[in-house]
Amino acid sequence: MPEDTTASRLRLAGLCFLLQILTIILFAVFVRYSPEGSSSPCSQQLNCSWKNRDLGFQHPRFRHVHLQALLGFGLLVAFLGRYGPGSVAISILVVAFAIQWAVLIQGFLYFFLNGKIYVGAQSMVSADFCTAAVLISSGALLGRVNPGQMLLLTLLGVTLFSINEYILLSLMGISDGGGCLTVHTFGAYFGLMVSRILHQPHADKRNEQQDMGHQPDVFAVLGTISLWIFWPSFASATTVHNNAEPWAVLNTYFSLAASTLAAFVLSPVLYEESTLRMVQIQDATLAGAAVMGMAGEMLATPFGALIAGFLAGLIPPLGFRFLTPVLHSRLKTQDTCGVHNVHGLPGILGALLGTLLTALATADAYGGRLELVFPLVAQGSRTATDQALCQLCALPVTLLLASLGGCLTGAVLKMKGLRSPPDPRYLENPRLREVAEEGGDRRASRKEPSTSTLV
Repeated sequence: MPEDTTASRLRLAGLCFLLQILTIILFAVFVRYSPEGSSSPCSQQLNCSWKNRDLGFQHPRFRHVHLQALLGFGLLVAFLGRYGPGSVAISILVVAFAIQWAVLIQGFLYFFLNGKIYVGAQSMVSADFCTAAVLISSGALLGRVNPGQMLLLTLLGVTLFSINEYILLSLMGISDGGGCLTVHTFGAYFGLMVSRILHQPHADKRNEQQDMGHQPDVFAVLGTISLWIFWPSFASATTVHNNAEPWAVLNTYFSLAASTLAAFVLSPVLYEESTLRMVQIQDATLAGAAVMGMAGEMLATPFGALIAGFLAGLIPPLGFRFLTPVLHSRLKTQDTCGVHNVHGLPGILGALLGTLLTALATADAYGGRLELVFPLVAQGSRTATDQALCQLCALPVTLLLASLGGCLTGAVLKMKGLRSPPDPRYLENPRLREVAEEGGDRRASRKEPSTSTLV
């Protein structure tokens, strides 16, 4: 066992070294800073032309997005008492590599001009969105993959995310500024499919005891507060134009508020606890953020955002109570952090809401904003109905790419040379080595809601 542990550490060190050397070489050959004051050579669908943005407003949003990716995600995976500190460390590892790799992959797709990739604040925001999708995927695998496998998951996940995003935004021309499909839905079902491929019947039958100290709720409090502070900026980072009213910010705030109340409405009915746990509020808050990913920049209206947020807030308690046990027992898919209930299903709901709002879009209602939200409709290339059909078709395209990509990634991670045997010394160590808990079966038996999820 010590020899296996030593070999695992050396493999991780070697993989980190090789990947970093590779990215340094690629950066040296291709990556340059975008000239100040010039138009960034990226596609119109990403809304990343510097001429269409207020630079003083963009850079604070870049900081908020980066803080959400680092601070928010780190805190929101620390709820597991046994794996909390280790999961934060792995999240930082994923963020550190994913940003570099995303700059390269997305640069070749969007920012490539005259043989060079020109990067600026907006390319870093796009890289953070990509990182968020990978972190969501890792939530389904927390405790079941080693750090080396997590790096390979990041490598393949970033590439597949960028391909899916390019198909949806550039080829299909859909509007998804907050990442409802590209980040939440793709990230959730990509991770779930990898989890299914990595399923090990005998290993997954272990029934470990979870640390029930105060750490989970403390970190859930901090994570939820960071969501309220930074997520509206995260959701609107690619949608705010000049002095236009920040609909994405307002809609997201309304959705967060309504989803939080939904947790207080439904959780006491489904569970016998006298006091609502903080992780339940965190789950509902995340669902409210996910549902506004596509519809946030659209004319959802304040009451529409409240309705959408409230419905999204009902999904996590229902999902953890009824769907998670089915995923685990029938579909053989373990979802450690519940990304299916907190990102996947709310993402699908948000896509359907965005489709409805797109079909109702008119020039009278949107005014000059129509060109910013639906440029092809404003130009007369599409009708609102055609745009709505494209928005709807983007959902099965995302699910298909996430499923196929997850199968491919799972097969790679399952290769014999990448799997490290369980080490009993790490059962109480924060390093990620083994399954943290039985998921749905344990929650159902204890009549307790999920212990939250990644953003």
